[in-house]
Amino acid sequence: MLNKETIVFGGGCFWCTEAIFKMLKGVISVDPGYAGGSTNNPTYSEVSSGKTGHAEVIKIEYDPSIISLNDLLTVFFSTHDPRLRQGYGGQATTPNRQGNDIGEQYRSIILYTNEEQKETSEKFTEEINKSSEKGYPIVTEVKELNKFYFAEQYHKDYYENNKNQNYCQVIINPKLAKVQEKFAKLLKATPIYK
Repeated sequence: MLNKETIVFGGGCFWCTEAIFKMLKGVISVDPGYAGGSTNNPTYSEVSSGKTGHAEVIKIEYDPSIISLNDLLTVFFSTHDPRLRQGYGGQATTPNRQGNDIGEQYRSIILYTNEEQKETSEKFTEEINKSSEKGYPIVTEVKELNKFYFAEQYHKDYYENNKNQNYCQVIINPKLAKVQEKFAKLLKATPIYK
């Protein structure tokens, strides 16, 4: 019998996060979508406008007997920038930014589906905040998943279907290489992305 839980992560462009989490053993499925906002049935262009309140997210179904939530959170926080940083002139940079992707749709967010996930995620972020050498706080939202909307079909398996595109080569490949190097013990036995 399959042991399965669901959690939703947003950490920038869902093309990147989908490709990253599909690499991990114990991850059953990864679906790109939209969540965290208030607009019903949002489209990609509506979410990109920044007016829906939704973030680009991935819904992860995983087997907790194979991969722990702590391992998923470790990969999540290691593959995007969840901190509020000081910018030039002492002004804080926006928390709604991942690299060149700017807007609330790219914010760092964890959407839990049960109380254990909530407690684990809150404790995990507290520990990161305590260990920060420079005191930059985590700005990751941790809240209950209300509704998940699947992204349009062309977003599904985007990296797999577009490996030769410039965005995949320049942005996604380096992230995948980092995951391969840093989290080798968590990877599936199948060939990893090149």
